Amino acid sequence: MAHRTVGHPPSPGLPADPRADVTRPDPRCPVEVTLAALRGRWTTLVVRELLRGRESFSDLAAALPDLSAKVLTDRLAQLVAAGVVDRRREPGWPPRVRYRLTERGRALGPVLQALWDWGEGAAR
Repeated sequence: MAHRTVGHPPSPGLPADPRADVTRPDPRCPVEVTLAALRGRWTTLVVRELLRGRESFSDLAAALPDLSAKVLTDRLAQLVAAGVVDRRREPGWPPRVRYRLTERGRALGPVLQALWDWGEGAAR
């Protein structure tokens, strides 16, 4: 019969991973990676619209009319660099670019929902 390790069980919400025991922020930490991918104002709203199926720059711009074209361009480039969004240029004239969430990007849906749920509880 195997014996359980003596000590304290991990706290709920804290991973049983040595990377969680750092004493300073580490850019390789999974939480830091997630926060870096979602950094900047408007980023979560751009991801939301991509989750809703909007794929073109003009569709995204129309869905977020207060977002400047410069910031939208920046956020899309950031999300592509983070592996959250795939940018594809389609052949033809005029040239068209489609933005689609990668599998990793689609996995952000429940993360955004958890952030919403937590924030809603804090607002009460």
